[in-house]
Amino acid sequence: MRILSPIWTSKTETATRVRGRIEKVLDWAKVQDYRTGDNPALWRGHLSEALPKPSKVATEDHHAALPWSEIGAFMVALRAMQGSGARAMEIIILTATRTSEVLNAKWSEFDLDGKLWTIPKERMKSFKEHRVPLSESVIRLLNEQPHRGEYVFPGAKKDKPLSNMACLETLRRMGRGDLTVHGFRSTFRDWVSETTAYPRDVAEMALAHTIEDKSEAAYRRGDLIEKRRALMADWAVHCGTVLVAADVVPIRAS
Repeated sequence: MRILSPIWTSKTETATRVRGRIEKVLDWAKVQDYRTGDNPALWRGHLSEALPKPSKVATEDHHAALPWSEIGAFMVALRAMQGSGARAMEIIILTATRTSEVLNAKWSEFDLDGKLWTIPKERMKSFKEHRVPLSESVIRLLNEQPHRGEYVFPGAKKDKPLSNMACLETLRRMGRGDLTVHGFRSTFRDWVSETTAYPRDVAEMALAHTIEDKSEAAYRRGDLIEKRRALMADWAVHCGTVLVAADVVPIRAS
């Protein structure tokens, strides 16, 4: 309680993760015979009686995202930037993946001939293997990326990947500190919903979102890879198109 109370209402998401990690550490300690008794970090029937539900106190915190209609112009500016951070962010946007999934990507995960990237479950938020179809734009970027070790985007330190600060620094150099790298996943999702006829399932699978309905999840076997291949190809085309606002002339102008 001394750890959680000060941040429970102000940093609710962080606090809930901290509670969960404390619970896991103490469970491990019990299995290893370092402690006995109930786990004091349990939520149900324990801390739930002392702290308000996270849903009651958490404020909605969306990642700053670019409107889908502006992504083409943004990509022109991004492609003019030099450095590994800019190239990594291009792939993050074009694949609609998470920052860590791209920055920790290894060459061994890619089948460039098959235009497929297989992210192992150990690196996924859902702990499930995720296959990502690669558009021609991504294939081109990967072919242009020099091979310097096992990581596609190696960092300054030997055998380490590029720091995620490289992408944030790229945004700052572009004068877009108002955006977040993760927010481009929202840009992609809004574009699918508002401008395409792709089913919701295809978009959610592309984002590697977990199916909340356990019954549905039990029957879902495939990952809609071919439908997602078409989706990501269309997304790459959209990212390469600069939309120009049209002048609207009122028909019944006075």
